[in-house]
Amino acid sequence: MVLSRVAVVPVCRRLLSHRHVSTLRSNPYIKVFPNAAPNSGYLLTYLETNPPTPRLAIGGSTQLPPTPQSFTENHEFLSILNDVLRDYAAQDPNLQSQAQAFAGPGGVTLGSHGAFFPQQRKQQVTRKTAAGIGGGGGAGGSGAGGASAQGGAGGAGVGGHVHLSDLRNPPDFGRIAFPEDILGSIEVDGNGKIIGQFEPSGTYRIITNEGILGLSDFLREKLIEKLKVEEKGSY
Repeated sequence: MVLSRVAVVPVCRRLLSHRHVSTLRSNPYIKVFPNAAPNSGYLLTYLETNPPTPRLAIGGSTQLPPTPQSFTENHEFLSILNDVLRDYAAQDPNLQSQAQAFAGPGGVTLGSHGAFFPQQRKQQVTRKTAAGIGGGGGAGGSGAGGASAQGGAGGAGVGGHVHLSDLRNPPDFGRIAFPEDILGSIEVDGNGKIIGQFEPSGTYRIITNEGILGLSDFLREKLIEKLKVEEKGSY
């Protein structure tokens, strides 16, 4: 009897650790653990393990729902996110579809995830976006966006870059996302084929007034897989 109890207890504890996990109302994939953050606030994470691993959490918030003012970003999580995007962004079906879109007849602007920029204009447009000038509604911009972000001709056989943007605030058709919503960009050739490696934008914010981190199903699953591997390595 004693031996059977010893064998059962660890299993029970493991099952209990996954029960009654709250989630964000605005994003049910994100778990909420009260009193787990360093400031005794809420720890936000993709993982269900209780107690959570702070270094793998998205960040902490002093209130729910989290706001840009109440939220503290976990820089280690952001680093893991960028590593996952470098490895898998090129395989994301949504981004692949948009990379193909500009190469179609007449060309289109990539409105749901980002916009295509011809090579010779990328540097100029990037500077304007960073400065908030004509950045398709970026901070301080007019909302009009540059000519390459308003429709017009597609790739026309010229390579360029496609933005990968957060799904919390999809830009209107023919516009690019706000700088804080752009996760990064990736190079595309004139035929709409992704040929480069994902490059973080440096302007992305995990939470804005529009919501918190929103990834495609494919990228979210890859991120959670990576976090689970990291979590196992922590024990």
